Amino acid sequence: MSNFNSIRTRIALIGLLVTLTLVLVATAQTGSGLRTKVVELDPAAGEYKRVLGGPPETATMRSGYVVVEPSKSVGKHSTETYEEAVIVFAGVGEMRLSNGSVLKLKPYVVVYCPPDTEHDVVNTGSEPLRYVYVVAKAR
Repeated sequence: MSNFNSIRTRIALIGLLVTLTLVLVATAQTGSGLRTKVVELDPAAGEYKRVLGGPPETATMRSGYVVVEPSKSVGKHSTETYEEAVIVFAGVGEMRLSNGSVLKLKPYVVVYCPPDTEHDVVNTGSEPLRYVYVVAKAR
């Protein structure tokens, strides 16, 4: 039961981060029609849930809630013209960059990837790795 409560607390913290980010985006885009939004994350959700879908919902930001099972990965991909933040709130893993660098992922760690960064996220633990990614157009 305490593990479930811990996950709920972490999800609430991520929800707060997403909400605060949305408020800042909406405030900065006065007159653009953007509105604040609250997205509730489901701790029982499967592999992926879209959180923010980009324009016209946001100025440029997109995000999703990702669950990676043990020994699995999301697959190599590039940030291309976007910058990306990964906010981990459960499980452990690695972000493996194409240059050979490895960034350790664990709860309450935020990883930033600049544009044109090829990477993969791999669950190296025995429990699901749960995180939210946020991408925004950088150029």
